[in-house]
Order: sequence, then C-alpha cells, then structure tokens
Amino acid sequence: MAFKSFEQRHIGPRESEIKEMTKTIGVASLDQLISETVPANIRLKKELDLSLAMSEFEYANHIQAMGAKNKVYKSYIGQGYHPCIVPAVIQRNVLENPGWYTAYTPYQAEIAQGRLEALLNFQTLVIELTGQEIANASLLDESTACAEAMSMFYDLRSRDAQKRDVKKFFISQDCFPQNIDLMKTRATPLGIELIVGDQKTVELDNSFFGALLQYPDTNGEIHNIEPIIQKAHASDVKVCVATDLLALTLIKSPGEMGADCVVGTSQRFGIPMGYGGPHAAFFTTREDYKRSVPGRIIGVSRDTDGNPAFRMALQTREQHIKRDKATSNICTAQALLAVMSSFYAAYHGPDGLKKIAEKIHQLTSDLSLSLKSIGLKQVNTHFFDTITFEADASILNKIKTASERAEMNFYHRENSFSISINETNSEADIQSIVKVIAASLDKNALYTESKTDNIPIELKRSSTYLTHPVFNTYHSETEMMRYIKKLENRDLSLTHSMISLGSCTMKLNAASELYPITNPNFANIHPFVPANQVEGYLEMIDVLGKDLAEITGFDAMSFQPNSGAQGEYAGLMVIRAYHEANGDHHRNICLIPSSAHGTNPASAVMAGMKVVVIKCDELGNIDIDDLRQNAEEHKENLSALMVTYPSTHGVFEEGIIEITNIIHENGGQVYMDGANMNAQVGLTSPGNIGADVCHLNLHKTFAIPHGGGGPGMGPIGVRKHLTPFLPSHPIIKTGGNKGITAISAAPFGSALILLISYGYIKMLGKQGVTNSTKMAILNANYMKSKLKGHFEVLYQGKNERIAHEMILDCRDFKRTAGIEVEDIAKRLMDYGFHAPTVSFPVAGTLMVEPTESEPKGELDRFVEAMISIRNEIKEIELGIAGQEGNVLKNAPHTANLVISDNWNMPYSREKAAFPLSWVREAKFWPHVRRVDSAFGDRNLVCSCLPMEDYLEV
Repeated sequence: MAFKSFEQRHIGPRESEIKEMTKTIGVASLDQLISETVPANIRLKKELDLSLAMSEFEYANHIQAMGAKNKVYKSYIGQGYHPCIVPAVIQRNVLENPGWYTAYTPYQAEIAQGRLEALLNFQTLVIELTGQEIANASLLDESTACAEAMSMFYDLRSRDAQKRDVKKFFISQDCFPQNIDLMKTRATPLGIELIVGDQKTVELDNSFFGALLQYPDTNGEIHNIEPIIQKAHASDVKVCVATDLLALTLIKSPGEMGADCVVGTSQRFGIPMGYGGPHAAFFTTREDYKRSVPGRIIGVSRDTDGNPAFRMALQTREQHIKRDKATSNICTAQALLAVMSSFYAAYHGPDGLKKIAEKIHQLTSDLSLSLKSIGLKQVNTHFFDTITFEADASILNKIKTASERAEMNFYHRENSFSISINETNSEADIQSIVKVIAASLDKNALYTESKTDNIPIELKRSSTYLTHPVFNTYHSETEMMRYIKKLENRDLSLTHSMISLGSCTMKLNAASELYPITNPNFANIHPFVPANQVEGYLEMIDVLGKDLAEITGFDAMSFQPNSGAQGEYAGLMVIRAYHEANGDHHRNICLIPSSAHGTNPASAVMAGMKVVVIKCDELGNIDIDDLRQNAEEHKENLSALMVTYPSTHGVFEEGIIEITNIIHENGGQVYMDGANMNAQVGLTSPGNIGADVCHLNLHKTFAIPHGGGGPGMGPIGVRKHLTPFLPSHPIIKTGGNKGITAISAAPFGSALILLISYGYIKMLGKQGVTNSTKMAILNANYMKSKLKGHFEVLYQGKNERIAHEMILDCRDFKRTAGIEVEDIAKRLMDYGFHAPTVSFPVAGTLMVEPTESEPKGELDRFVEAMISIRNEIKEIELGIAGQEGNVLKNAPHTANLVISDNWNMPYSREKAAFPLSWVREAKFWPHVRRVDSAFGDRNLVCSCLPMEDYLEV
C-alpha cells in the first residue's frame, strides 16, 4: 500500500502484522486463507471494473468540483422540505463529531445514556407540540410515518370491523403527493382500499377504518379538522394527521382536536435538506396503542441501585421478535437526526421556536398581501408559511421562467403555484420575490407589509409546550456545548474501542468520506428541484449506481429505499410487480430460512406474501432437501426465496448455487439480503451467485455511519428483467417504465449520505474494496484462532473457516456457572468494549464481527478481554466465586459504585473496574449500573419528567 493511499488509512492491520496473523491461523498467506474460505465455484473470474483509487487530497478536490456543478437556488418549494439554519454548535459538536455519529443502536443501555437522553428529549418535543401521549424515537421520513399509521390502524381494527372485513382508508387529496403515492405502495399488498378525495365532502362511515389529513395541507391551507375527526370517531374511524412541527408552535395541536396519531418530519428543526435526507420523521399516538407503535420507543427505568436510567422500551414489539407476525419491518430509525432536532429545540427553547415561527408567518403574510395586490388570486385563506395562487399555463410559464432566472424555486402544479417561506428568509427576500413575479407579469412591484396574521382565531395555539428545564436552560453556546459534551461522554462509540457487532459491520467512517455532507452545494438543495440544478448530484448518483452494479453483478440500482429493511421491502415489491406483469398474480409464497434476519419475514408479509420457513441443518446451513421439497410443493405459487450470503451464521455455504437454481427451476426469484456484503465485495457477488435482486446496507459495507441507530440506506440492485419495475416517484422521474409507486418520500432516498459511500469506493478503488473484504475475513479468522480453547465457535465452513463473523457459543455457561450471555455483554463494558451481537441468530450466543478497519492490537485487546471474562466464569465453575454477587452478575461497575464507602462486594474494586492493566489507560465508565427493563416496561415513561418523579410512576 502506498504511503498516501486511503486504503492504508482504512484497513487496520499492517503488512508485518498480516504475516503474524496468517501464521496464527495456520495458513501460508492471505490468498490461501481466502481460497480456503470462499467456495471456488462462486469466485469472480476477473477483478472489478472500477476506477483506480484516489488519494484523500485528490478526492477532496474531485468532490468539491462535483458540488460546484449543483446550483443552490433560493428554495420556496416546501412540501415537507424547507431550508433551515443548522446552529454551528450543533453542526460542529454533533453532526461532525464521531463521538455521536459512530455509536451503535442503544441496545446496550448502560453505555448509551447520552443518546438515550437526547432521544427522550426528541420524544418529549414531538409529544408536546403534537398534543399526544406517546412517541417513538423517529421514523425514516414523513411518508413512511403516514403509511405506518395506516398499518397500525388496520391492525387495531375492532373485532366488529375485522368481522365485516373493513378495508377502506381515506386520504385527503390535499396531502403531499409523496405521502399519497407511498400510501398506495403500502396499501396494495395488504388489500387495503385507498379512497383519495375531498375531506370537506367525504362521509367517513363505518366502511372505513382510518383516514389521513394534512395540517397545514399541500396548498398551505389550515383547515379546522376537529369536526372531521369527531365525525370519524362517531363511526369508529381513526384519524392520522400529518403536520408541521414549527407550525404547531402557533396553531392548535392535532392532539387537542382528537387525532389518534400525528406524524411528520423534524427536518426544519436544524437538519439540512440534503436533496431529500436523511431527516428524522416523528410518530405520536395514544398510550392505549403503545404495543402497536412501530419502531423504537425510549423509556425511563431504573438501574440496580435504583437510579433513573434510560433504555429502549417494549422491545418485544420489534420485528426481530415478531417476525412474520410483525406489522412493521422497521429496523433503522433516524437517531442522529432526531438527536440534532432535539438539541435544536433545546437551544432555541419554546420562546425561540415561537419567534422563528412568528417571523416566518409575518413574512408569508406580507408576501400574500403583496402578490394579491398585483392581481394574483390566492387559493388558501388561512396559512402558516405557504401560499398558493391560481394561474393559467401562460402565466405559470412566465413566473417559472423569471423565478428560475432569478435563482428562485417555487412549487408548480398544473394550474397553480405555491411559495413556502422558511427560517432563512428576510424581508429583502420577500421584496425580491414580489419584484420578480411582478416584472414577469408586467406589473409594478407593490411590496406591502401585512398588519394582521392569517391564522383563524379558533385555531391559534393557547396550550403551553416545552416547559421542561431541558428546553429552558441551554440557550447560550457555552451551555449547549457543555450539555452536548456531557451526553456524548456517557456513550461508547468507535472513538473509544472496536464495536464487534456481528451482522452490523461497525467499520471506520472516515472523515474524508464524511466532510462533504456539510458542503452547502450538497446540503442545501431541495429534493424536488429541476434536474438542471443538480448536475453534480445526478453525476454522483449515476457513477455510484454503476459502481454498485459492478460490485453486485447486477444491471441497475435504485437508491430510493432509505434503510436496509426498506430495501428488503422494495426488492420484494419489485419481484411482486414482475410476477404480476407476467400474469402470475397468484405467486405469493416466500421461502425464508429459519436463520434469517427478523426483518425478512416481516418485509415479506408487508409485501403481501405468505412465509414458508426453511429448515437449517446442524451446521447452520440451509437444508437443501427441505428447500427443494418446499420449492416443488409450492411450484405453482412460488414467488421468492430470501437468503443471506454469507449465511446469517457467518459461513460461505457451499450449496448456494444449487439453492438459487432450485428456486429458478420452480418459477421463483431469488432475493438476497445484503447484510453480509462485507465478505463478498471483489471476491464474489449476488449476481454471480444467482440472485435476482439484493439490497445493500450502505451503513454497513459502504461506510455510512450508524449514527446511534440511523441514518441508513438500503438501495437495491436488480437483474435486467426486473429493471422496468424499479421504484418511481410522483414528482421527480425515477425508476423503470413500469415502476412501482414510491418507497420513500424523496426520489433518491437520503441522497446526502450517498456521498459517503461514493467517497468510500472512489478512495479505495478497485483493489482497495477487494482488499477490504479480504482483511475482514482475515481479522475474523484471526480472532477465531486466538479464542480457540476458550470459546466454541458454533458454525464453521469447509476447512473450519468462517467468513467475516463468527458465533461464540455461551449457552453452556448457564449450566456450569449460572452465567447468561447478557452477563458477559455487561461485563465487557468494564473492559471498555461494546458487546458483540447478543443472542442473534441463536439465543445464548455472541456474534462477533471485527471488520477490516480494526488493527491487530485492538483485536488482541478484545481477545484478551474475552479470555479474561472466560477465566472469571471458570472461577465460578470452580467455586472460587459464587453464582450470585460475582463480578459478572454485578456488571457493569460505575465510578460511583467503585468509589463508594459502602463497598461490600466479594472481590476487589480493582478487579471490578480495572480487570486488565491496559484498561487504566483510557477507562470508559458506564454512566449507570444494569438497567431494569422489566420495571420500565411495567411503568412506561417516554417523555421528560422531573428527575425526582421518574421513580414515582
């Protein structure tokens, strides 16, 4: 590797260390290891046709030039996306801070208290502004949240409604177009009948189970929706309201008007538009529905010492438990963006947010009066920030031409146009808009200040919000900086140590990949701008698409799915559309191995398929005889097989070609879960193996950070015959000529973070991406060899090799020492490590994945920690330590516990806190002791309360 190569920065082991590692494994070279690991019949015959690697400096210049091809006009498009001001203290200390963006989903609560507190603040923010009782910790986007509300209402139908097979759902025609389109996607496979119509005239009788309203609507109109909600409730129809958080600082909340669910996006709370994302959507509802809420809820519980502690609540709702009984396949949330929005609200406080909203409304009122004075006919009477005007085609064309020449973007429809004002605007902007429009119509500009507002008296907000101290304390930069840092210090991230999560691939998220996302030429672009304003974006998306198609062996990509689970759903919907186009409407059987990710069966059910589970043999491989039997039995109705490769057990199955052939011979399509692409890139590919479609977790293999639980991206690659069915979009053209309706709100999903994966491939180049795969396999097999004799590896491939991850069997420790796998996970915190994946895919095990980015020294430290813990278990087995009150059962140990005058543990403080000498060098202290999740679930609290009240619930 060249001294200045990015490959040298990305890959952990040095050349001299590789020789030591291969010797430990028992092979002569890295190439020998790969040949013994990856089956010869699936190996690629030639190297990838990718560009040569750029240096970090070369890439910086390249991406700067690409960004300069974009045109950043003043955006007045609205429709759920608005320019906003990202406070510098939040941009620098959160968005650009690896302490925040490299953390993992907070399943291990004791080392995630900072993120959990920030997410609880987010839930409080949306609960109080929407007037609801319970919220989750974010969803992917507003359109997805609307669809999740529909699914929840469908699941909550009364026995009578289910008996009558009530399947009608109403959507107001004044909802955002992307919301309507995505609802069509979700409704069709579930058999839900969508009725899109006028909310003023619709009769919501008991033939409906739910309804969606937009408040304010797509034209900016603020309707009094309370009478509609009351009429709906009289017929047992539940109502979801999509709304704008900033508007709710001035207008009556939907919760106060009786809404059953309130959804939307927090994008304008300090998140760049980024050509569509990532942004945190919100979902709030009644507490009665808490066990049906999609996604993750953060709640308050207590630790072993009775101190308040945060954790993910009601986890049994998640799809990895419910599998094919799940009503949602949500896995990735938008945690990092929800955290940013919560800090934005805390920084401004209720008074600051209200002043921002009042300024926006005043400017909008001025613009409304000014444009009406030059003869334009306004459609909406009452509004917050958006005004819409009727116009014929000739006038619309004049206004569009003139505004774009003046570098302004409005939202244009067939017979009208809208203008949405935002936080960044000033009076000078309003004057410029009036001047440009007036000139285009040969009128004299008449800028007029409005002396009144345009919110109906009965809809003005009177209730208080954000009264908790967290929203009324940190208003100076000094205070906010310290609060952010305090929470950051409570979380373990990749800045501290390796996070060896099997199936989650917590590799390096390089600064050189990430810094372009705050470049205004990429960050400040609305997703619905004309194509000639985003030449840089479209070039990047096109090149990245071709590179990923080459890597996967496919013909085309869709970037619309903005999570891995959403990619699964998109891929299955494309397969569904293909079968239907061939007249095979009856093909609805999906074969799924018992070892599959929980999102797989959940996605299949959401796509209208029936799941048939395929057995695995004693080695963890798919039982090919059982697969063949089921494929032949369901030959006439077979739709797809969902398969993960390498397997969920971390093994390259030798029979994968036979498996894909069986499916094709019986009329089905092969969907490959791309979770384990980190062991494929450059060595084999889904297309080479025989898959027809595959999603890619860009937040795993292709280096987008996990962000404490999101953002993610899950683009899909397909073979040529599936290309026509790739997802479309109602506003921006995407997908094939027979494309399914939208999967996400934005045409290219979370386009801003595609820059990260683009940079990853460009700086590693054709050889670097392949070497990364080899190193991931090397690191995993090295750790396996080092742990031999201490832990049993549950599954291995031919030649006793594993792919990029392994499953350590910890089940017997319960019998010999009373130790659960959770005890090992908590004890690892005392050594400064995040636990590997716990009890997946096999209960009582740890799934370990080191990735290619970790150096040998870090691998050795983790191995030493695991061996030390194994010795602590032996002490219990030998009777040296008791089965209760031992160092594992009491883990983790906090600083408060260790310095306490009441130390009464049967082991030393040193053993508790500094079990190995190197732990002292950079000790990470868990903020709380072991969290009692059961207590928190019995006493659910998911919003901020005075700390002294947390334990009184």
